[in-house]
Amino acid sequence: MLSWIITFFVIAIIAGIFGFGGIAGAATGIAKILFFIFLVGFVVTIILNAFHGRKTNL
Repeated sequence: MLSWIITFFVIAIIAGIFGFGGIAGAATGIAKILFFIFLVGFVVTIILNAFHGRKTNL
């Protein structure tokens, strides 16, 4: 998922350099959405691991 964010970020930068405002805006919007989805997934994973942790068999 992080690769999608990087891909749309690069597309937005290239489009911004060439002056394609609509394409840059769309790519930036998609990158922001994917970033927040990735961030929420990361936080949920951290919280679940904090509560459950790893159970060892001794």
